Amino acid sequence: MNMDFGVFCKSTLDGEPVQHCISSIFGIAQNADPSYLDWLMQAWLWTIAVAGLSLAIALVIGAVMGTLRTLPNNTLGSRLLVRAATAWVELFRNIPILVQVFVWYHVIPSFVLPLKEFPSYLLVSIALGFFTSARIAEQVRAGIQSLPSGQMAAATALGMSRVQSYRYVILPMALRIVIPPLTSESMNVVKNSSVAFAVSVPELTLFAMQAQEETSRGIEIYLAVTLLYAFSAFAVNRLMTWIERRTRIPGFVGTSNDPSLAH
Repeated sequence: MNMDFGVFCKSTLDGEPVQHCISSIFGIAQNADPSYLDWLMQAWLWTIAVAGLSLAIALVIGAVMGTLRTLPNNTLGSRLLVRAATAWVELFRNIPILVQVFVWYHVIPSFVLPLKEFPSYLLVSIALGFFTSARIAEQVRAGIQSLPSGQMAAATALGMSRVQSYRYVILPMALRIVIPPLTSESMNVVKNSSVAFAVSVPELTLFAMQAQEETSRGIEIYLAVTLLYAFSAFAVNRLMTWIERRTRIPGFVGTSNDPSLAH
């Protein structure tokens, strides 16, 4: 089996070797034909962009929905919020992510006309963000419910409203507790970003499919893409581990047996 990694230093235009393969990535070589290595790096940046935007959307919405699911059912307003948050979670986590991407790309813009002006990477980021938010919501809910009930009672005794109690006492502790499962979810977002190829976002999976067809060097192409996915997920893991160490609550032991925290 002959492996030729020199394929990455060939032009995407005519397949001829590119003189400045590495430097052309950073724009050092002027007027150079783009190489497959250039294309690979650009695809990697698109993967990171989609994953990063999706995760930001998921964290914000997931934290809100997870918090709403822990509200007490002592008023009509609270019950409606809990049911709305539960409906959100059940809807987005029970529909396959690829179907959600197609719905956002092909269906919803037909009813919400301004979305037709949105680029495909933004639509797929919204789809992936909403899908992931449902999973994060469950983790946040489990983190809040793992706290001792005395935390809320103490905040109330200090004169805090329910909103203030969540903002200053409950959520800061709960979000620290759920960093381990959030680490896995963040890594999943990097991997799930591969669905963006279905709507022609030029990320790693689409690069691999097209470059393999053009060069017939599937082993080299897919090996490089696999390594970049693995490196990206590992980098996210290290970052989240660092954040966990810096924000860990000394001596805290959760009281919940909710299995959501284990995933």
